[in-house]
Amino acid sequence: MQWKALLELAPIRVNAVSPGVVRTNLWQNMTAAERERLYESVGSSLPVGRVGEAHDIAQAYLFLIQEEFSTGQTLVVDGGTVLV
Repeated sequence: MQWKALLELAPIRVNAVSPGVVRTNLWQNMTAAERERLYESVGSSLPVGRVGEAHDIAQAYLFLIQEEFSTGQTLVVDGGTVLV
């Protein structure tokens, strides 16, 4: 059923970006010290050694916008979280 819905949207392409922990205002309800501890803890456990930045996620969106052959895809941008 999911693919049928995508086919009904053709020629509109439907893609998504699934980010991991990203240094953004989403965490503003935490104190600055708590945020930094979170970023350091999560980042040190990732293969890339850091949490994401807004520009990392923006690059993923730009890729999907510019790459015209993909549709129905979810691009995971999580610094390798799925690997650990």
